[in-house]
Amino acid sequence: MKKMLKKKERNPVIITEHDYRLIKRYITQAPAGEGLALEHELERAIIVHKYAFPPHTVAMNSRVSVQEMASKKSFELTIVAPHQADASKRMISILSPLGTALIGFRKGQEVEWRMPGGMRKFLILEVENTDEIHAEEPTQAAA
Repeated sequence: MKKMLKKKERNPVIITEHDYRLIKRYITQAPAGEGLALEHELERAIIVHKYAFPPHTVAMNSRVSVQEMASKKSFELTIVAPHQADASKRMISILSPLGTALIGFRKGQEVEWRMPGGMRKFLILEVENTDEIHAEEPTQAAA
């Protein structure tokens, strides 16, 4: 059975089960209001098993090359957990406006998102995912 998408959701966000759980936890731990846009993205997401996750799709720990459409400037960044964010290393938090905008979209797609300076459009040029996406989830050691 084919899932019907609402008109505005022609480009659904695709997220692994593991990332979905992690991101939900980050949202609940975020300062009030900080994760609202990301929470909305999760509500419209298609959640898939890690082995069904499409290649070249932005996930947690993805290295992403994007082009800002108005300026045609390209840059690379990695989407990480909030506590790992480090602008000097181009590691941006999933809770940041750009991290929220890119998660779940694919190479070749354009993403339009409200940034602190207004609406901006980005083209995803390349997505490099680590083997962590397809790795087994770590088990907790016995205490």
